[in-house]
Amino acid sequence: MTNSEQTTVLITGANKGLGLEAARRLGEQGWTIFLGSRDEGRGRAAADKLTADGANVVMVPLDVTSDESVADAVRLVREHTDRLDVLINNAGAPGRGIAPADATAEEIHSVYDTNVYGPIRVTHAFLPLLRAAEHPRVVMVSSAVGSFAVVTDPQQPSAKMHELAYSSSKAALNMITLRYAHAIPEIKFNIATPGEVANRKFAATDMNHHTGELTVTEGTDSIVRLATIDADGPSGIFIDRLGPIAW
Repeated sequence: MTNSEQTTVLITGANKGLGLEAARRLGEQGWTIFLGSRDEGRGRAAADKLTADGANVVMVPLDVTSDESVADAVRLVREHTDRLDVLINNAGAPGRGIAPADATAEEIHSVYDTNVYGPIRVTHAFLPLLRAAEHPRVVMVSSAVGSFAVVTDPQQPSAKMHELAYSSSKAALNMITLRYAHAIPEIKFNIATPGEVANRKFAATDMNHHTGELTVTEGTDSIVRLATIDADGPSGIFIDRLGPIAW
């Protein structure tokens, strides 16, 4: 069965937090939501809740660190549609906040496997379906701590956050997104951070133990904006909910 009318989106890590809220908001717009979740039970519970609220949702078991899981996800999505309009690479790992002096290659690798290699795995696997869409978009969910301008600003809280894995993985993701954007102009590749850099605010999620000042809905403003850009919209930009931010 193919879906030839509704806008389709795959969201990784969508069983909770920013991913789930983005799914809810796009589902309210009538999109078909492919809800990616590493934990199948939590994914099905999230999909059932959205479906009960009227959204068109297909739960997709998806571990972005596994080539086999990603390949299975492609096969499942192809059972429902012949194209993918939007891919939101949202799944992320925070790491354990280990200081640079104590960080090991193993610690860095585990974070990069989700935050860097994961988006590459998923993007590469879904490129054929994205290219089949009339106006394909890829949204990478990054972080302000991946910005050199932010981390080198002493007024920003992240300037004092002495860890190695998470911030460097998001900086790598930003560069990867730019390289995609330049090399594949027929697909729009953009980067969202769920916060307000100018106001030094971030969204409350499980990853930060809900310490952020912004709601999860506010945190998804930048994600939804990039997911819904027009065909003549930009590619290769980095934004928060207030607009473009410095690299």
